[in-house]
Amino acid sequence: MTKTGIWIGLFCSITISLPAFAQYASDAFRYSEINQTGSARFQGIGGNHASLGGDASSISGNPAGLGFYSRSEVSFSPSVTNFGTKSTYIDNSTSDSKSNFNIAQASLVITSQPSFQRKWKRSSLGISYSRQQSFQNRFSYSGLNNRSAYVDKVVDNANNANLAQSTLQQDYLPGTSTELPLAYSEAAAYYGMQYIYPTSNAGPPYGRDDRNSSSNQSGVFDSKGGNTQWTVAYAGNYDDKLYVGGSIGFTRIKYDYAHSFTDTFNNPTVFRSATQNEELSVSGNGINATFGIIYKVSPTLQFGGALTSPSFTAIKETFTQSLQADYIRGSIRDDNGNEAGPLEDYIPVAPNDFEYSITSPLRGSVGATVFLSNKGFLTGSLEYIGYGGMRVRTKFYSSSADNNAFRDDYKDEIKDTYKGAVNARLGGEYRAGIWRGRLGLAYLSDPYKFDSDDIKRDKLLFSLGAGVRNSRFFADISGTYNAFKTIYTPYVLNNAADYASAKINNNTVNVVLSIGTFF
Repeated sequence: MTKTGIWIGLFCSITISLPAFAQYASDAFRYSEINQTGSARFQGIGGNHASLGGDASSISGNPAGLGFYSRSEVSFSPSVTNFGTKSTYIDNSTSDSKSNFNIAQASLVITSQPSFQRKWKRSSLGISYSRQQSFQNRFSYSGLNNRSAYVDKVVDNANNANLAQSTLQQDYLPGTSTELPLAYSEAAAYYGMQYIYPTSNAGPPYGRDDRNSSSNQSGVFDSKGGNTQWTVAYAGNYDDKLYVGGSIGFTRIKYDYAHSFTDTFNNPTVFRSATQNEELSVSGNGINATFGIIYKVSPTLQFGGALTSPSFTAIKETFTQSLQADYIRGSIRDDNGNEAGPLEDYIPVAPNDFEYSITSPLRGSVGATVFLSNKGFLTGSLEYIGYGGMRVRTKFYSSSADNNAFRDDYKDEIKDTYKGAVNARLGGEYRAGIWRGRLGLAYLSDPYKFDSDDIKRDKLLFSLGAGVRNSRFFADISGTYNAFKTIYTPYVLNNAADYASAKINNNTVNVVLSIGTFF
């Protein structure tokens, strides 16, 4: 079987387990979404970047903010994030949590000496490493399902595709004394396990045993990784009024997840239980550019804005699956009464590689900052993110027609699923000598064109922070709380009433510590 043929079979298997959104449309969104970034100071004021400078967060936010620097600076911002989830699946609730240590930001700003005789006062060069998004997550779910099991999804897929028995036989290699069995599609693994069987000589329709047995279902999903960026930015200060800057960002995506789903049958006659395992490993590199401007109207008021190009990212991924089943010996016999059941209890599916590219949405932000004499400031911003403009493309297939069909299908899927989102951020800082106190609020609007399972996907982030700053040193700490809802559907069937989704309440607390020195 060709590599492309193998992929197409698994591609159908993957995408059908995500009922609300096609796989690569949701992938494009996952790798494009940014919640809150920057140093502890900027995260403590709600992630506002548009009109506030003098912080290393400007390097990857609004590079014009580097024009406010009068001294060089080096800073480091470690972070600890706790992810908590509560899942409800068929009226049963399950809670999970995990913590992750990461580097929120590390930066260097080098500022030129002032030029008092010219309108261009000074310029600054900034280099930073920043974490744009975290993919850490963990949730589990369980419940008693009286209507279906995962194997029913495999049966539906095989029947919908009208798979011939000869195809499944060709795609399954039995194990030997030295080698494990190997399947080249999910359906072939279930066929090799005798978990599904043909009801005609040709094959379809396929069936499975214990169709009326209820199942205690349980699943565990665990993911890790993030979207990080190296950024080089340069900014200038014109007459202490106009600040202009630009940057180039080099992004790195790393995402891995593992999902295990188990059916444990009540009063079984053939299989006591079956576990479907899948893993996905993704890596990618991309590039983007940002242009920003800040204008100081007066000593107490300034406006700013930034425009960030789409990130153009090349992605490589590997997807693997396996089936593990607990067969009741003697329950399948041949015409002579001899044991004829599966010889294996574990069948892996051949790994499948795929390569594609993602174009992230165009981003724009505008904002204003009001300074309260020497007591602090208030700052706010609006962001527009054109999620409907995301694109996915591939050159993986040997046929240009197939590559074009992939592009066009997902272009339509993205346009039908996502819309432009407008996010709002508000924050402030209070100053008392060398001490600082900060509060922030961010509202991230729902980017989907429709509600799925009555779940709204907007997010509300609350942040607070404190810090100390003198002529040579600063230290800041912030905490951000983020609560939102998601849906996870382990499989779908022809009849929507026969399967269930896990509704997940997500609660994330992110603590960032920033320390730095001027030179």
